[in-house]
Amino acid sequence: MSGGSGGGSSAPGRFADYFVICGLDTETGLEPDELSGENFEQTPLRRTFKSKVLARYPENVEWNPFDQDAVGMLCMPKGLAFKTQADSREPQFHSFIITREDGSRTFGFSLTFFEEVTSKQICSAMQTLYHMHNAEYDILHTPPTNDKDSCSSTGDCNGTSVSKLQRFNSYDISRDTLYVSKCICLITPMSFMKACKKVLEQLHQAVTSPQPPPLPLESYIYNILYEVPLPPAGRSLKFSGVYGPIICQRPSTSELPLFDFPVKEVFELLGVENVVQLFTCALLEFQILLYSQHYQRLMTVAETITALMFPFQWQHVYVPILPASLLHFLDAPVPYLMGLHSNGLDDRSKLELPQEANLCFVDVDNHFIELPEDLPQFPNKLEFIQEISEILMAFGIPPEGNLHCSESASKMKSLRACDLVSDKRNGNIAGSPLNSYELLKENETIARLQALVKRTGVTPRESFDCPPSTSSKKDLKIQCDEEEFKIYQLNIQIREVFANRFTQMFADYEVFVIQPSQDKESWFTNREQMQNFDKASFLSDQPEPYLPFLSRFLETQMFASFIDNKIMCHDEDDKDPVLRVFDSRVDKIRLLNVRTPTLRTSMYQKCTTIDEAEKSIELRLAKIDHTAVHPHLLDMKIGQGKYELGFFPKLQSDVLSIGPASNKWTKRNAPAQWRRKDRQKQHTEHLRLDNDQREKYIQEARNLGSTIRQPKLSNLSPSVIAQTNWKFVEGLLKECRNKTKRMLVEKMGREAVELGHGEVNITGVEENTLIASLCDLLERIWSHGLQVKQVRNKYSCMLQRILLDSERRKSDTSPAMSPLRISLIQDMRHIQNISEIKTDVGKARAWVRLSMEKKLLSRHLKQLLSDHELTKKLYKRYAFLRCDDEKEQFLYHLLSFNAVDYFCFTNVFTTILIPYHILIVPSKKLGGSMFTANPWICISGELGETGVLQIPRNILEMTFECQNLGKLTTVQIGHDNSGLYAKWLVEYVMVRNEITGHTYKFPCGRWLGKGMDDGSLERILVGELLTSHTEADERQCRTPPLQQSPSMIRRLVTISPNNKPKLNTGQIQEAIGEAVNGIVKHFHKPEKERGSLTLLLCGESGLVSALEQVFQHGFKSPRLFKNVFIWDFLEKAQTYYETLEQNEMVPEENWQTRARNFCRFMTAINNTPRNIGKDGKFQMLVCLGARDHLLHHWIALLADCPITAQMYEDIALIKDHTLVNSLIRVLQTLQEFNITLEASLVKGIDI
Repeated sequence: MSGGSGGGSSAPGRFADYFVICGLDTETGLEPDELSGENFEQTPLRRTFKSKVLARYPENVEWNPFDQDAVGMLCMPKGLAFKTQADSREPQFHSFIITREDGSRTFGFSLTFFEEVTSKQICSAMQTLYHMHNAEYDILHTPPTNDKDSCSSTGDCNGTSVSKLQRFNSYDISRDTLYVSKCICLITPMSFMKACKKVLEQLHQAVTSPQPPPLPLESYIYNILYEVPLPPAGRSLKFSGVYGPIICQRPSTSELPLFDFPVKEVFELLGVENVVQLFTCALLEFQILLYSQHYQRLMTVAETITALMFPFQWQHVYVPILPASLLHFLDAPVPYLMGLHSNGLDDRSKLELPQEANLCFVDVDNHFIELPEDLPQFPNKLEFIQEISEILMAFGIPPEGNLHCSESASKMKSLRACDLVSDKRNGNIAGSPLNSYELLKENETIARLQALVKRTGVTPRESFDCPPSTSSKKDLKIQCDEEEFKIYQLNIQIREVFANRFTQMFADYEVFVIQPSQDKESWFTNREQMQNFDKASFLSDQPEPYLPFLSRFLETQMFASFIDNKIMCHDEDDKDPVLRVFDSRVDKIRLLNVRTPTLRTSMYQKCTTIDEAEKSIELRLAKIDHTAVHPHLLDMKIGQGKYELGFFPKLQSDVLSIGPASNKWTKRNAPAQWRRKDRQKQHTEHLRLDNDQREKYIQEARNLGSTIRQPKLSNLSPSVIAQTNWKFVEGLLKECRNKTKRMLVEKMGREAVELGHGEVNITGVEENTLIASLCDLLERIWSHGLQVKQVRNKYSCMLQRILLDSERRKSDTSPAMSPLRISLIQDMRHIQNISEIKTDVGKARAWVRLSMEKKLLSRHLKQLLSDHELTKKLYKRYAFLRCDDEKEQFLYHLLSFNAVDYFCFTNVFTTILIPYHILIVPSKKLGGSMFTANPWICISGELGETGVLQIPRNILEMTFECQNLGKLTTVQIGHDNSGLYAKWLVEYVMVRNEITGHTYKFPCGRWLGKGMDDGSLERILVGELLTSHTEADERQCRTPPLQQSPSMIRRLVTISPNNKPKLNTGQIQEAIGEAVNGIVKHFHKPEKERGSLTLLLCGESGLVSALEQVFQHGFKSPRLFKNVFIWDFLEKAQTYYETLEQNEMVPEENWQTRARNFCRFMTAINNTPRNIGKDGKFQMLVCLGARDHLLHHWIALLADCPITAQMYEDIALIKDHTLVNSLIRVLQTLQEFNITLEASLVKGIDI
C-alpha cells in the first residue's frame, strides 16, 4: 500500500531495478497459451499465444531477484495479441505489483505496443491456422460460400455478429500486414507511476518518430537504471527523459505514504456512493473482485482502495491483475482483492463465481457494484459522502461519477455506437441521434450537479463546461504542468478526508491496547490465545449507530495486525512509519479535544489537515531538491545503438549489464548527509526490518489469520494447483480451530465470571459478530471446490436437496410432551416458515444459529455430509468437504460448542412467531379430575408476555403460537373459582419452545382455591431452563445415568408453614447473604449478559424465599388446625401503625414517614383486584420494597413493633437486635441498584 517493503536493506537507492522487453520469441514460434483460457472456437487473430521475456537489463540485482514467470505473466497477462493493419493499435500502459510470499512488494510499469511481424515463418503459420479454422468452421456451421473477399473492411466491423466475425475476421498473407504486441517495462522498488509512464512513453516515441532521438536508447535506459536515484522522503527529483524533464516527489515521513495513482479516475468510474461501499467491503475483508477491460483501471481501483485504508493495510491475497492462468484462485476460500480482465464481449452472467454471498463484485467499466449480503453501513456515511462530494465538485467532478471518464468523448461515442450495432435488436443505428443523446445526457448531468451545488453551498473552482483555468497560485512557480498538479491536489484532499475518519474513530485506541505482561517471545508463541485489544470496552464507548460496522471491523486481520504492530513498537524510533504518522495525528486530535470534548459523540468532524498537506506538496514541486545526471554517450562500439524505425531494438547488453564502477554521480550531486538520510529513511519506510527478528514476528502474526498470503505466479502444473488447494484446506481447518476456540474462551470466560473467576470481556454485539464470522467460515468451507458455481448459497442448496428427499419419507408424530425429536428436516422447515427471512443466505445463517442454540450443529452437519453420493455430485475431488480427515476434525471442533449455552437464535429473531407447548401437572393424589373451575395461564419472557390464555377444562396439555417471548421467566396460573369443586393442587407447569426445544419448569406445589392453603386463586411461578439431553443421547455409555436431583416443591399436600425445614439463624443469614449477593453480581455484569432478575428475587433461593425464612423463624403457631401466615402478622403491624397515627403518638418524623410508606404499600396490595393469596401478597411486598429501596427501613420498623413481641417467641431472629442490624446492613447494599420489576410481578398495583 505504502510502496510496500521492496526488497533487502542492501538495496542502493536506485529509481529502477530492471528494464525488461517482452514479446514474441521468433525462435520458438507460435505457442498457444492454453492456460489463458481462450478457446479454439476463436479466430486465430483473437487467440492468445505465449509471450516470453526477450531481454532484461541488468541480468540480476541481489536485493530484488528477477522473477521471470511473474514479470512475463503480468507484463502481458493475456499473452501475445496479433492484429492486422485494419485494427486499431494504440499503445496501452498498465502498472502491476509483484507481491512476494513474505508480503513485500515490487512494482512494474509496462507499455504494450504493436510491431510489424517480419518473420516469414510466423506469417505463414498464422495463414495456416486461418485455413484450418475456416475449414472447421464451414463443416460445423454454414454451407460453403465463394465470396471470400466479400468483407474487405473486416477489421473495421468489430460490431458485427460473432459468427460473421469468426468467419470473416481473417488474415490473408498476400494482402494483410500482421502486427504483434510487444512490451517494454520498468521494475521499480517504489510506485512512481506517473514518472515511469512518461519514461516508457518517451522511449516508445523515440522508436516511432521519424527523427532519431539525440542519443542512442541505451544512454537513456542506462541513465534510469544506474544514474537516477530514488528521491528521499520529503524531497522532489527531476531527471531527463528522451524528450523532456520528468519530475517525481516523495512524501516526508510525517505525511501520508506515497501514492501515485489518480483518485479522480476511480470516482469518475464508480461514483462516490459505490466507492464508499467498496471501501467498506475492503475494510471488513470481504472477497472483492474487480472487473474491467483495462488493466490500468483494475490497478488504479485496487491501489486507491487500499491506499485510502490508511493506517490499516490489506493483509490477504492481493492480485489487482489476475493472469488468466490463475483463474482457479477465484475459488479461494479466503478474503482476496483481485482484478479480472474482461474481453468486453462476455457479460457478468457468464462469469462463474464462487460463494457470492461474501463477494463484492465491481464492474468498473459499467459503473456497477454488486454488494455482499448484510453489509453494515460505514459510520456517518451520509456526512462522509457529502464531504467527499464537495471536494470532487470543487474539481468539476460529478459525485455520481462520469461515464466519459479517462477516455475522450469521441472514443466513448464510437464505443457506444459499436455496442448498439452489435445489439441485434437495434439494427444499425445512424450516428447523429446518438450524438444528440450524448449531449442531452451531459446536460442532464450538469443540471443535476448545479442543483447539488446549490444544496451544498459549494462554489466550484472552475465551471463544469470549460477546461480547468490556468490561474494556479501565482506566488509559487510549480514545476509540473497544471493538470498534473491538480491530480496531486485532488489525491491529497481525498486521502486526508478518508484518513480523518479513522483518526476521529480511533482517537483513543491506545487506551484499549492490552500490553502483554510477558516478554515478546512468549507473547508470540501464545499469540493465538492472546487478546491484544479490549474490544468490549472500546465498543461500549462508541455511539450506537457505529456498532454494526465497528464490531465486525475489530475482528479483521488488518485491525489485529495494526494492534500487533503497536504492541511491537514501543519507542518512536522503531515504530512502523505508518503507525508513527497515525499516532501523531491522533495526538493532535486529543490535544484539540481537551479543549472541545467531542470524543465519543456521533457528531461528524470534518477534515482540517488538507491545507497543510497540500502546502508540503506544493513546496516540493516549486523547488526541486535534486536533479539527476543527464543521459550521456556510453562507451559503445561504432555502429551499435542503431535501430529500424517502428521497431524497438534489442539493446546492447554489455553496456547495460553493469552500472558505473564508482557512483561519482552520487558524490557530485548529493551531500553525504543526504545519502545517509536517504538510506535510513528507505530502510525504515520501505525496506524495513528485513533481517530484524521483529519483522519475522510481525510476519508470523499476520499469517495467523490468513491461510495463504499470495498466489505464486509461475507456470502452474496440476500438482502446483493441487498443492495450493491443499493449503486452502489446511488453512480452513486452522481457521475453524481458532474460531471455535476463541468463541469458547469468550463464552467460558463469561461463565467463569459467573462463578467468580477471571474478568468478563465480551458483549452481545461481539457475540453476534463472532457467530456471523463463524457463518462466514462455514460458507467458505461449503463453497470450496463446488462443482456448480451458479448456486447462490451452498449449504442452503444441500439442505434443499435433503428436504426434498425427506418429503418422500413419512414423518412420524411424537406423543405428548415427549422429548422433541432431533430432526434436521424439522429445523429446516421451521426456518423456511419464517417469513421475515427473505434470502437463502439468511436462511442458512438462521439455521446455523438455531442448530448452535440446540447444540446440534455438529450432529446436523455430520448428517448432511454422510450422504456421500450427494457430496460427490456437488464437489470436486480436492474440496474441503471431501477430505475425510479434515472433515472429521472440523465436525469435532464444532462439537465443542455443545459445552456452552448460546441463545443466538432466540435473541436475534425477536419478532418471529413461535409455537409453545404447555403441560400442567396437577397432584396425582388429590383428585384433580374432580376440578370444576375454568383455569387460565399467562406466560412471560424477557421479550414480552402472552396475555391471559383460557385453558379448556380437563385439558392439561396444549400448544399455542405467539411472538417470540425470549427466555421465559414467569407463568401466572389461576382459575375463576366456579363450580362445586373449585380447588386445584398444581405440582408444576412445563413450557417448551417448539422451535429451539428449550423447556422451562415452573414449580408450584400449592393449592389454588378459596379456603385452601393461603386462599389464593392465582399464583406467579418462576421458572428455570432445564438442561437438554442431546449430549447424553449422543454418548451411549454403560454406566447408569446420573439421577437428577428432584426439584424442591416448596410445600406439598399438608401445607402449613411449620412443615418447612427449620433453619437456624446462621443458615438464614447465609441464605440472605447469597440472595443479595446474587442481585449485586447481576448488576455488575454488562447489560446484554444479565440473566433473569425475577429468578433472583422470587426463585427457589431468591430474596423472597430468604426473607420468608427470616419471618418464619420463631413464629408462634396459635392453634393446631389454624394456619397463620406472615401476611397476617404484617396486617396486624399495619393496623397498629395506623391507630398510632390517628392517636398522633408517633415517636419521630423519620419513623412516621417509614410507617406511612409501609401502610401505603400494604393497603395497595390488599386492594389489588387480583386473587393472589397471602404468600403471593408477601412476595409482592418484598419485590416492591426492593424496587423502591425500602426493605431495610421496614425490617427496622417491624423489629421495634409491639406486635412482634406478641407473635414471636424470644428466640426469634427478628427479636435479636444484633442479627437485625446485620440484616439491615446487608439489605442496604441493594440501594445503589435500579431494580426494574417484571410486569407479571406487580400487575394490578399502581404505586
